[in-house]
This record gives sequence, C-alpha cells and structure tokens, in this order.
Amino acid sequence: MKKTLIVVIVLAAIILVARPFFCNGKKDDKSAGGTAETKQQPLSIGDNSDAFNQSYTQLLNAYNDLKDALVASDAAKATTAAQILHTAVDSLKVNEIKGDSTGVIKETAKSYTTSIADSAQALVAQKDIEGKRKIFVNIADDIWTLTRTVRYNGKKLYWEYCPMAFDNKGAYWISYERDIRNPYFGSKMMTCGSVEDSIDYSK
Repeated sequence: MKKTLIVVIVLAAIILVARPFFCNGKKDDKSAGGTAETKQQPLSIGDNSDAFNQSYTQLLNAYNDLKDALVASDAAKATTAAQILHTAVDSLKVNEIKGDSTGVIKETAKSYTTSIADSAQALVAQKDIEGKRKIFVNIADDIWTLTRTVRYNGKKLYWEYCPMAFDNKGAYWISYERDIRNPYFGSKMMTCGSVEDSIDYSK
C-alpha cells in the first residue's frame, strides 16, 4: 500500500512539473516570434499622412533651390535658400509619420531634422561660396538618409556623385533629374559626376 501511495505521489509530481509543456505546445513563443514583442518594421509605402508629405515636399523644394544656387555659384541666393530650408525643416510634420509603433522612426527623423537645421544655419553664416559648398555636403547626406528613413513617396530622387569635389575626396548630392548639374563646381565643371543611386517610393 505504501509503495502504491509513493508511486502515485511521484507520478502526480511529475505531471505537475511537466503540465505547462503538455498543455501548451507554445509555452515560450518568444523564441518562435509568437508572443514576443513585435519588432519595428520599416514604414510601408503610403503610411505617411498628406500633411507630412506636403511638408516634406516643401523641405525638398527648399533643398533643391539651395542646390541650384550652388550650381549657379550664387552665394546670395544660396543664403536665402538656406534660410528657407531652415524654416522648412523646422516645420516638418514629423508627428504625422504613420506606422511607427515604437516611435523609433520619429525619433530618428527628429535627430536628422536637427542636424539639417544646424547645417542650414551654418551655411547662412558662411559668406564664401566654397565654404557654403562644404556645409552643403552634410545637408545632402542628412536629407538623403532622412528620405530613406521616412520613405517619402512624393517623387523619384537621384543620388549623384562628383569624385573630384574637395580635392578628389568626392561628394554627393540629391537631384530631381538624372542630368548632372554639379553644385560643387558650377560652371567650371558642370557635368562632372554620375548617378550612383535613386529612390522612388511613389510606385
């Protein structure tokens, strides 16, 4: 009788310990992605609001005016365009970004807008056209990365490169067109460069 009782108690203990595994085949779905926290996915095309897209279009247009001023080697126009760019980036409706469940994309976007605003302000303060061009490199890089981060889907953009800029260190810029109009040399070497990449989330 005692042996039977001991066996019953042992079996009961085994069942209690093993029960979670037998009752639920997905005891710990974290390893399989079932109950684990969903990772932040890249924004889907069309996730941003019309208000955001309109404000981003204004930002890109201001950037494009700045680029064209540098192509024309016009320091005064570049200063005006940089002032407009500063206003546009400060007015960017980052909070209108949709599909950002963790807020990571918005925070990343804010860090880039801060950097762009600072560079635009520095470009305004810089009187020399060559000095403005050096600052423009950072603006172009930041806006390109920002555009990819928020997946702006208003138009196709081209990423162009001049290998001879700044004593052959090379520099990139964003363009609405494939045609090369070099902002780092202007009329001195207007067509120096090539299209290295493009982004088009409008499809």
